[in-house]
Amino acid sequence: MLKKIDKAKNFLSENTLLFRCPICHSSVTQKDYALICGEKHRFDLSKKGTLYFLKTHIQTDYDHQMFVHRQAMIQSGMYEAMLKKIVPYMDNKELVLDVGCGEGSFLTALSEASTAKQKIGFDISKEGVYLATNQPIEAFWCAADLTNLPFADSTADCILNIFSPSHYKEFERVLKPGGQVIKIVPESGYLKELRAAFFPNDEKKQSYSNQKVIDKFSESMDVIVDERITTVFDIPQARRLDLLEMSPLEWQADAKIKEELKKHPLEKITVDLRMLVGEIR
Repeated sequence: MLKKIDKAKNFLSENTLLFRCPICHSSVTQKDYALICGEKHRFDLSKKGTLYFLKTHIQTDYDHQMFVHRQAMIQSGMYEAMLKKIVPYMDNKELVLDVGCGEGSFLTALSEASTAKQKIGFDISKEGVYLATNQPIEAFWCAADLTNLPFADSTADCILNIFSPSHYKEFERVLKPGGQVIKIVPESGYLKELRAAFFPNDEKKQSYSNQKVIDKFSESMDVIVDERITTVFDIPQARRLDLLEMSPLEWQADAKIKEELKKHPLEKITVDLRMLVGEIR
């Protein structure tokens, strides 16, 4: 059985043309376990088979434990309705890029249900990308900046943009003609029970709107799908504590409230999302 680094080396050997140097934007060639551009910028595979394309180390607040809790909730079926809606847009695609892939659970679930051929997931968090290498799918994982993608022009058929920021200029550059962006945005009811529990006396924190994000998508792309997906998820008992620590909401909550919630965790949670599918104008 091949090691992760050797699998990644084989992928690079077969798909070198998918990449470009994020520093000077020139083409790259593969040499052993690295990609090297004409200006001698070098990107070496880690032992886990990942590439680090970031110019400088970026410290994020998403640590190993948060990714573990997030993965547990995704795998429990919390986002099943959303994933089913996305699958048809991934079928038969040559290359899918997952922007802000985290620990890779969404791309894994979608890959197992769709007929997409090649998958690349990237995130600015090295912690998330390293965890993603443990996913049971054939995919390439890397650390990259969405504002300066390490991918060549017109290489991707589909970009997944689930709960992550966007950079439409770069999306336009790397998408093939007719390629699509699938963006998932939390709606006003998303995790409303958790918000109410964490912030019982703060109505402002209990509600929010992503309308500006939705408007930006509409301004930047030709929208072909705009659908709200709302479900109430029965949280498995074994996963109820994971819910409390899977999102940044937990960082702002009072310690006493968090301790009380651990004793009496939520049994149901609302998953209220907007799915946008767009094509470059």
